[in-house]
Amino acid sequence: MKSINPATGEIIASYANMNSPEIATIAQQANEAQQKWRKRSFDERATLLRKVADLLESNKEEYAELMAYEMGKPLSQGISESEKCAWVCNYYANHAATFLENELIESDADKSYITYNPLGTVLAIMPWNFPFWQLFRFAAPALMAGNAAILKHASNVSGCALAIEELLHDAGIPESLFRTILADRDQVKSLIQTEHISAVTLTGSTRAGMSVASTAGNKIKKTVLELGGSDPYLVLADADIEKTAETCVTSRLINSGQSCIAAKRFIVVEDNYDPFLEKITELMKEKRIGDPFEEGTDVGPMAREDLRDELHDQVKKSIEAGAKCVLGGEIPARKGSYYPPTILTEVTEDMPAYEEELFGPVASVIKVKDEEEAIRIANDSDFGLGAAVFSRDADRAERIAAEELEAGCCFVNAFVKSDPRLPFGGIKQSGYGRELSHLGIKEFVNIKTVYRA
Repeated sequence: MKSINPATGEIIASYANMNSPEIATIAQQANEAQQKWRKRSFDERATLLRKVADLLESNKEEYAELMAYEMGKPLSQGISESEKCAWVCNYYANHAATFLENELIESDADKSYITYNPLGTVLAIMPWNFPFWQLFRFAAPALMAGNAAILKHASNVSGCALAIEELLHDAGIPESLFRTILADRDQVKSLIQTEHISAVTLTGSTRAGMSVASTAGNKIKKTVLELGGSDPYLVLADADIEKTAETCVTSRLINSGQSCIAAKRFIVVEDNYDPFLEKITELMKEKRIGDPFEEGTDVGPMAREDLRDELHDQVKKSIEAGAKCVLGGEIPARKGSYYPPTILTEVTEDMPAYEEELFGPVASVIKVKDEEEAIRIANDSDFGLGAAVFSRDADRAERIAAEELEAGCCFVNAFVKSDPRLPFGGIKQSGYGRELSHLGIKEFVNIKTVYRA
């Protein structure tokens, strides 16, 4: 495994895969540690999780630098990511006991209630784009619920994976309770099938989700999947163009466009189409592409050269099929895996820019005649992760978001984002299950009925 600086193409570090017996031992030891951990009180677990939050805050610049080196995230965004991880740790430290307290149920029993018991050891298979946040939004509730966790991170952020393990251990989390493994796909498949893994959570591509769900399903093991997205942003005829365009561009370019919940398809009612296109073109032109370590950089390199080339191929194929490129669309003549903010218009069905996830700083702008057509096209997707609606009539936009759009997270006059207080996840090819909020902590517990006659 190699970590490569995407801004320079230079190898940062190399890591050797663990062997299969070593991975098996880690899983067995995690199970043993979990049996002790599950008996510790919520207060004891919370005390350690708050120490994790403190370390995330005090070392946020160091972790931001590591993210910048390994996957090109601009420093300011890496600092914000560490701060958000601290937030989710404190959130579950403060609320887990309430979320998982016994729930009395009226029945014909003298006493009946629901109790929430940890499942055991959960395997987390995580992506590179938010290398700290993706892990902590799972780990904070899972650990507070009494589970053990094993992390299999993306190979290009192995340094982040090992740093997370060290951070948790420094905070006092038992060493065997949380471990990072450096493993290949076949080793992960074998691990899922062992008795030591009780459940699996994966954030990644739809293809990866299908593979993991199939393997886990053959052993009747619980999975939570957060997969890809092609989020539609509906710009209605009465939208405030200035505010809407700023929000849309911010969403499209977060993390250099490499986010499952970034705005991907801008579906604009024709009355607003020309002013909206003019404004987002102006705003995207202003964004500074540069080294993630330089202050003022808005768009860093993409995480890997192969991902940049795959995105460019989607752009070229869309143009060949009739799309018009009004901004960007060319690989810069510079070192590193950079790709410029790009806008495609006249996007129609059967183009990659219409039906595929564009995981980079490329916006598809689609003109529609009215609100009804906007909703139809928004839902004309295999994905269903996030969506947003923009209108001066907030009640009307809320109705569309709540009742019409096929997605797990629908926002009004704001870009889609994750928040520890709100459930997060998708439908259709974007996966199933929920992370965060009171629902997220209940994904990896046994929801047990207790009946006393």
